[in-house]
Amino acid sequence: MRRRQQKRHRPAAERRDANAAPILVQIEKPVYGGAFLARAEGRAIFAPLTLPGEQARVRLVEEKRGYAFAEPEEIVSAAAERVAPRCPHFGACGGCDYQHAEYDAQLRFKQAILRETLERAGIRAPDRIDVVAAEPWAYRNRIRLAFDAGGNVGYRGRWSHAIVAIRECPIAAPVLANAAKAIEAHFRGMDRNKRPAEISLFCNADESALLATVITASATKARAEDFAHAISERVAALRGVEFVTEGIAGRQPQTATRWGERSLAYRAAGFDYRVDHGAFFQVNRRLVDALAERVTAGRSGKLAWDLFAGVGLFARKLAGAFERVEAVESAGAAIPSLEENLRGTGAEAVSASVLEFVERSGGGERPDLIVVDPPRTGLGPEITSRLGEMAAPQMTYVSCDPATLARDLKALLAHGYAIERVALFDLFPQTFHLETVVDLNRA
Repeated sequence: MRRRQQKRHRPAAERRDANAAPILVQIEKPVYGGAFLARAEGRAIFAPLTLPGEQARVRLVEEKRGYAFAEPEEIVSAAAERVAPRCPHFGACGGCDYQHAEYDAQLRFKQAILRETLERAGIRAPDRIDVVAAEPWAYRNRIRLAFDAGGNVGYRGRWSHAIVAIRECPIAAPVLANAAKAIEAHFRGMDRNKRPAEISLFCNADESALLATVITASATKARAEDFAHAISERVAALRGVEFVTEGIAGRQPQTATRWGERSLAYRAAGFDYRVDHGAFFQVNRRLVDALAERVTAGRSGKLAWDLFAGVGLFARKLAGAFERVEAVESAGAAIPSLEENLRGTGAEAVSASVLEFVERSGGGERPDLIVVDPPRTGLGPEITSRLGEMAAPQMTYVSCDPATLARDLKALLAHGYAIERVALFDLFPQTFHLETVVDLNRA
């Protein structure tokens, strides 16, 4: 699904006096969002960078009725799972949440969070939740960079929009980190007004090809070529550059100019997928094959729907097992790739919103399988209701937000579905984000 970094910031007006004395708390468990739960003074305290079982002195930074957010000042007694973070920017940078914990502990945190979230919604989780994981470092195939006032590249900070300059990023593919250094060198001497707002970098699994998307206020062909030539001298994998002008109120950002190729070939799940600038593709280059296999293996029939299809990761594999596949996608950046990736198969790319598609498909042929991979907001009540009424014998729900997953599953179960199995895919090691694959059958 489309996974933009979930920013976590709090209004300054709600912050507590910075001079307030810290309090001693006992950390109980992880909670979704990257913090850990403690209790003090009759309320819940949410403190990041701590671990279950630890005693910590924390300073309250924001107070609400019944709960508060805190920052750790001192770890009084450390948990056995605590390790030294690999990244020197951990804590200040908003990209990672769990680098201070052993990887096995991170997986336990996520399993517990998923199970508790489902059970709070009244959904009995299976006794066994499969956990699928891989090497937890250098896995990301996409990063998004911004510039601080000095022209240094970095990520958004934890709890703020401030830019944290980075020297390295151990969760990113090495080619992305190298490209970030080259980009910083290119723009460092320029006037601040000439630097772009942000830059997105995307590479394929073996790091042989790289696309750069430059978000800027204005762009020219000459400027794009100058940027591309400067970066390609240091990063041979660069295949294409797209300059995108920032959208104004009521308008979407627009592609102003390009250099080189508009897409790259991404080998995954036995196929070479075309992926264009700005099109969504799963971010963990080591788990894409396993995810596609879990979603599609053992499925066959006459008709399958792949809703929120992206560039067709699942639809392309389903096309070999179903007579027809309808792959539905509304993002303009993904449509050309989706059409190309399905050409010559029994699958059809449908350019429409999922709600539009399911509304006009009501009363038509019932699919044997529905695969949904929605954005963080989930399906929502309208789509969930329509799919429940469609009553496909099998459904697979791919989710990156356990809360919206639980909400939608509760509605689907009310329509007669039953949970067959659940898998937790750790597509985002070192962070609180988790991916869940739920297989449903009609009860």
